[in-house]
Amino acid sequence: MEEPDAAPLPSRLARLLSALFYGTCSFLIVLVNKALLTTYGFPSPIVLGIGQMATTVMILYVSKINKIIHFPDFDKKIPGKLFPLPLLYVGNHISGLSSTSKLSSDLAFNLEGYIFVFLNDIFTAANGVYTKQKMDPKELGKYGVLFYNACFMIIPTVIISVTTGDFQRATEFSHWKNVLFIIQFLLSCLLGFLLMYSTVLCSYYNSALTTAVVGAIKNVSVAYIGMLVGGDYIFSLLNFIGLNICMAGGLRYSFLTLNSQLKPKQPVDEESMPLDLKS
Repeated sequence: MEEPDAAPLPSRLARLLSALFYGTCSFLIVLVNKALLTTYGFPSPIVLGIGQMATTVMILYVSKINKIIHFPDFDKKIPGKLFPLPLLYVGNHISGLSSTSKLSSDLAFNLEGYIFVFLNDIFTAANGVYTKQKMDPKELGKYGVLFYNACFMIIPTVIISVTTGDFQRATEFSHWKNVLFIIQFLLSCLLGFLLMYSTVLCSYYNSALTTAVVGAIKNVSVAYIGMLVGGDYIFSLLNFIGLNICMAGGLRYSFLTLNSQLKPKQPVDEESMPLDLKS
């Protein structure tokens, strides 16, 4: 028997659309980031991540002021409620940008690039699990998780960028007067916000596993995009076959996972239950 106060389960359409929204945002941001990091040669994935965090903070803060959305004001308990989500969030963010940068320059074996992809898969899975736990509407809610995640990590990330010389390399980049580059940089910042929002939305309506699977498919798509954009793909039959096997396996696993998530749960037949479970 269902509990009277139990929250209604999200509809199948909501779960499907949230997963598609997340997958689409993941795919589009990889396209834009590849153009910035490879075609233009922008030297700093970290600064690009900072721009995406700043955009998230501004959009959510302005929306809160105009009462479009609601999330709680800051208090000293919020860091404890969120931890360790901000660390996973920035790890997921930077490893994703770095993997795009490293793997798009050449699809031959690149140990550093594959390590970033592996780390991004781990961060995506862990981020999805903890996001699901922290999104209690009675606590921070979806928008509070997004806002305070970005707020807590933007300052440490800026400090790391400045102390390592990464920020200086970004400011001295030669294409800041290029209008097309600036448009794509701003588009990446906006897509960064949409990706964060779609990640939270997908985790809210689906399981963390679904979000992780879609994220893994996105990482494999980086390789396919590298064949089409940038003109730096060196064809190798073994490499091409391996990529297709990996993508086919990922798609099959995603289909089975999403299908199992979207199927309505069958009621349990009490007559078929063991006697010890009925009591």
